Amino acid sequence: MSAIDTAGIARAEAAGPAGSAPNGPRHRAGGGGESRSQRPPTSARRENRRETTFTSRATVTALLGLSACYFLFPLWWLLVSATKPFGEQFSGSGLWFDGFDLFGNIARLGAQDGGIFWRWMLNSLLYCGAGALLGTAFSALAGYALAKFDFPGRGAVFGLVLAAVLVPKVLFTLPLYLMFSGAGLIDNPLAVLLPSAVSPFGVYLARVFAAQSIPDEVLEAGRLDGAGELRIFRSLGVRMMLPALVTIFLFQFVEIWNNYLLPAMVLGDDRLQPVTVGLVGWNASHVAVPPPLVVIGSLVSIVPLLIAFLALQRFWRAGMTAGAVK
Repeated sequence: MSAIDTAGIARAEAAGPAGSAPNGPRHRAGGGGESRSQRPPTSARRENRRETTFTSRATVTALLGLSACYFLFPLWWLLVSATKPFGEQFSGSGLWFDGFDLFGNIARLGAQDGGIFWRWMLNSLLYCGAGALLGTAFSALAGYALAKFDFPGRGAVFGLVLAAVLVPKVLFTLPLYLMFSGAGLIDNPLAVLLPSAVSPFGVYLARVFAAQSIPDEVLEAGRLDGAGELRIFRSLGVRMMLPALVTIFLFQFVEIWNNYLLPAMVLGDDRLQPVTVGLVGWNASHVAVPPPLVVIGSLVSIVPLLIAFLALQRFWRAGMTAGAVK
């Protein structure tokens, strides 16, 4: 028997008898068909997916609602207590209104100690406004330079900025006090303004936003038109970075407003103190200042923060979502 005949017989034996199902891909396809028949219908899978999505959303909504109640509860108590008649702030139910004398309470607040509360409010507005503006300007310049200019040591500088973000600012209070004491800046508003002009987080946010929102082609077009780097930054960069700059300004404003330790250490004069330090001093002197005035002053002191957030929330939300969609 020749080699050709032997090969033909081998192929016939491997193929099996006529009409039998082959063991190749068709058999596997048949097995796949059986597994598909065992799967749930498409409508059932969609229903399960819909139930899972509803459960996830309900869980997230419940957690967000609990978080909102946790953070808003002190504000609600403060609002209810400040509107009660003077002297009844700590009596009755603290969760619902029991009389209304908010304007009379504010009049008493302004008359205490010759109206020094309004001086504290003005000091806080000056410190926060000037400090936030300076901090935003320096953050914009530094972030823009780190994002759009290639210079030796850029990575090391940005690493130092990130390291400064991780260090709590309260650790700098004592060194700053010693430095300002040696420079003769105690009881000087510059002791509060100068540290407020530096914001490592602002530099980081400005750098990230500038890298993502300012195309290099736009800068090159400005250079080809003969514009200088400062003019390009002022005319193009600032406009494109505006949402991030508003966010930095708000963060700086709130941080300076809530700062207590540094102003308490470097400002001994009552007429130079911000409202946070002044209210703590009132709270410590229960005999000279009635405790209800501290509650009323606390409510009034958060009004500028609410106004700032409500007025700039459109830019703030845009800045917080920077880089979310490319």
